[in-house]
Amino acid sequence: MLIATWNVNSLRVRLPQLLDWLAKAQPDIVGLQETKLVDEEFPQAELAAAGYRALFTGQRTYNGVALLSRQPAQEPLLALPGRPADEQKRFLAANFGALHVVNAYVPNGSAVGSDKYAYKLDWLADFRHYLETALQRRPKLLVMGDFNIAPADIDVHDPAAWEGQVLISPAERQALAGIAALGLHDAFRYLNPDLQAFTWWDYRGGGFRRNHGLRIDHILVSTPLLAACRSCRVELELRRAERPSDHAPLLLELDDSALA
Repeated sequence: MLIATWNVNSLRVRLPQLLDWLAKAQPDIVGLQETKLVDEEFPQAELAAAGYRALFTGQRTYNGVALLSRQPAQEPLLALPGRPADEQKRFLAANFGALHVVNAYVPNGSAVGSDKYAYKLDWLADFRHYLETALQRRPKLLVMGDFNIAPADIDVHDPAAWEGQVLISPAERQALAGIAALGLHDAFRYLNPDLQAFTWWDYRGGGFRRNHGLRIDHILVSTPLLAACRSCRVELELRRAERPSDHAPLLLELDDSALA
């Protein structure tokens, strides 16, 4: 089975690319972030025609997440427990057989020391608490999304240039390490221990052309899923497309045993 995560940076703009890619790649489960659509405008019919069911929660202009799947999602959860009044749509979770899948769009944080940075760290603390609880109930846990954190210097095109900035700050990396310490593993790094690859490139300054990027989109798997992991790669073709998202999809191939 193939699982993918992609920050589309506006599903309205990227829908033709998404539909074309779904037809070619044939993923089984896809997590989307930054859909930027209210629920009434979500393209359910178009995705159903492509063979995908959709679970989604969104808002106008900002944020928004969705889970696309060939099989129906079970026990869907549309908000991060502990933040029921949070208007920012950043979290979805559902079961697919024995597999518990979480899709997250972690706050960007804006700038180190800002109110938005504090919000990001608070959100990550609540997220970690949820994952800790989820692991106790569902040992086969897969967490994917745009984490807005580059875990290590190998995940940054120029660590010195980024020093002291949001996305690589020590507190953010510590928060991500705390999530990993629950028993969750970075699938890309597990399967590609020495490979430098990025999932996001700034639109400005020819970031993609110059390969000035960061690896901030991740798929984390619990220990019982490690043996099922076969490959994990970045799909660069969609970043080369006309009017692309600033992110490229990340794809993980798992044995079907993950669902059992």
